[in-house]
Amino acid sequence: MAGDSHTHTHTHTHSHAPVGVAISAGGKYKRRLAGAFGLTLAFFVVELVTGLLSNSLALLSDAGHMLTDVVGLGMALAAVAASQRASKSQHSFGAYRLEILAALANAVLLFGVAIYVLYEAAQRVMDPPDVVGLPVLVVAVLGLLVNLVAFQLLRHGAEESLNVRGAYLEVLADALGSVGVIIAAAVLVTTGWPYIDPLMGAGIGLFILPRTYRLAREALRVLVQAAPPEIEIDKVRADLAALPFVVDVHDVHVWTLTSAMEVSSAHLMIRAGADAHAVLDAARALLQDRYGLTHATLQVEPDDHTGCEELSW
Repeated sequence: MAGDSHTHTHTHTHSHAPVGVAISAGGKYKRRLAGAFGLTLAFFVVELVTGLLSNSLALLSDAGHMLTDVVGLGMALAAVAASQRASKSQHSFGAYRLEILAALANAVLLFGVAIYVLYEAAQRVMDPPDVVGLPVLVVAVLGLLVNLVAFQLLRHGAEESLNVRGAYLEVLADALGSVGVIIAAAVLVTTGWPYIDPLMGAGIGLFILPRTYRLAREALRVLVQAAPPEIEIDKVRADLAALPFVVDVHDVHVWTLTSAMEVSSAHLMIRAGADAHAVLDAARALLQDRYGLTHATLQVEPDDHTGCEELSW
């Protein structure tokens, strides 16, 4: 837009839905999250009771993992609801970051469950208790079916939302954990070998850890406002600087607000007398077409203006 009597041109572009229309990626899958939450909550109780009665660490570890599914899905639902209700006047970006906090909390819970299961497995390998295999087998098969339904509910949302992806990964890992419990229960029923239960429980714990680490790392990257790994800031700066009439580019920032919502800002210095609108359109098109940055705040200033020196941070 044209500058005022101070000859300072601030030009901003925003390519996103208006207030009241925009929703986070996770918000589109609220019903699916709710369905998966109800299923996992009901079956967590079944697994916990059966695991305690049968004395199966493998089933108890799967129940513990399912508990994190329940808590994680509950937090995901709460985060989506809060982000949709948040007042824009007090939260200029809404409350979209709540989804990322929920994903990080999921990762912390998974770490805790994995460490507990590994500790308990070590104790049971030294002194394996008697485990009743048949009820463990029946419940594990039912648990696998529940996880497959929840997996299908969350599969598409996991491609767009980090929050939904966290719940999706937990359900996926839990489904594979159910397969492990089925194997352990089958071995118990057919051979009675007592070590299969703690060993399978330990295997489930080890399976959880690397996936949890990746989820936590991605959530932390968003929270510290690091640039998306596929976007090189130096290349963005160089491409903007190569636009016609641009003589300098500074204060370039790119970060992730929440899942599938990348944000950018930059100061563009242009030759005095150049068409700021044309430069703005070119910069906006470059960021959107080449980097997928559809929400950009760009400040355009002539090179004979002083007072907008590059910030040290």
